[in-house]
Amino acid sequence: MDVAALAELLREAEDNHGRYEPTAPKHHWWDWYAAFVVARQQGRSAEEAYRDATAALEGAPR
Repeated sequence: MDVAALAELLREAEDNHGRYEPTAPKHHWWDWYAAFVVARQQGRSAEEAYRDATAALEGAPR
C-alpha cells in the first residue's frame, strides 16, 4: 500500500469514526481505526467496515 492510499483510508476512517464517537463506550480511537482499515482492505464497503469496527470494539458478533 502506498502513502496516498493509506492516507485516504485513514481519512475515511476518521469520517466514519466521527459517527461512532458520540455514542461509543470508552475506547482508544486507533483500535476502531485499525478494524475499519483492515475491513476496507478486505474489500468490505465503508458501511460494512463501520459495522465491523464497531462490533470489534464492542465484542459483538460481526
